[in-house]
Amino acid sequence: MTTLRSQSALLMLNIFVPFILSGVSAAVGDRKSPAVAVGRWRPIKNLNAPEVQDVAQFAVAEHNKEASSSLEFQRVVRGETQVVSGTNYRLVIETKDGAVSENYEAVVWVKPWEHYRNLTSFKKL
Repeated sequence: MTTLRSQSALLMLNIFVPFILSGVSAAVGDRKSPAVAVGRWRPIKNLNAPEVQDVAQFAVAEHNKEASSSLEFQRVVRGETQVVSGTNYRLVIETKDGAVSENYEAVVWVKPWEHYRNLTSFKKL
C-alpha cells in the first residue's frame, strides 16, 4: 500500500511541478514564455481598438457624472493594461472642456464576464 502511495505522489509531482515552474517563469518575466504575466502593466498596441475606445469613453462619462462636469472625449493618447481579476486599463485620455484641451489619466477595472466596469481613478495630468 505504501508503494502505491509513493508512486501516486511521484506521478503527481511529475505532472504538476513543470506546470507550476512554467507559471513562475512567466511571472518573473521569462521572455520565451507566452503566458500573461499577472499584475504587470503592458502597453496597449492598438489604441483605436473598439474595447479601448469604449473603456476611455466610459471613463469620461463616469467622471462627468461623479464630478458634474462636461468633459468631451477626444482620443486615447496612450494606455496600458494589467491582468488582475479582470483587466485594469490605465489610459491617458485627451478631453476638451469648451475650447480647452486637457489630458487625464484614468484607471478602469473591467470584468467582461460579469459585465462590470468601475472607474477607479481619474486625475488631471
